[in-house]
Amino acid sequence: MTYTSWDKQISNKSFLSPTGFQFSLAKKPKIDFFCDSANIPGINLGVAMQPSYLKAIPVPGDVLTFDDLSLSFNVDEDMENYLEIHNWLTQFGFPRDLGQYQQLLNEDPNSEGKQNAISGMSDGSLIIYTSNYRANIQINFQDLFPVSLSSLKFESKVNDIQYLTAEVVFKYTIYEIVKITN
Repeated sequence: MTYTSWDKQISNKSFLSPTGFQFSLAKKPKIDFFCDSANIPGINLGVAMQPSYLKAIPVPGDVLTFDDLSLSFNVDEDMENYLEIHNWLTQFGFPRDLGQYQQLLNEDPNSEGKQNAISGMSDGSLIIYTSNYRANIQINFQDLFPVSLSSLKFESKVNDIQYLTAEVVFKYTIYEIVKITN
């Protein structure tokens, strides 16, 4: 097959907008609406070193590592979205008693009696929109679970009201990027 110069050009010359996105979390829908920032995590391929008589030569490895998924969201007045993540974290860590983890398993309609950590995880997706706000790319995350939730700082000495935001960091098994066909 012969390639001409037009085969090497990008077909859509519009730039990706950082404001057109929507995040959804299957088991914890209360943070979806107020999510105001998200990232597509980085991905890294390990490197193996092939011995040589002059120097070691780097070759592609066989293990991928994924960076964390970080989300920032506006906290609602009743703190429902913040508490949803907070409670999810404490159910995994059960700081009071082991019953907290059992509650996590009972909340999952798909756990079917499974007594492992996977039943407390959730799938999620990040949808990226075009400049015309049409769904374009979907990033599907498998087996998400939170590993950290930021603090909320209350302060009475402010002139302008700045509503509180929180950041949550997730670990996950894998993600895939899928083009949405319209």
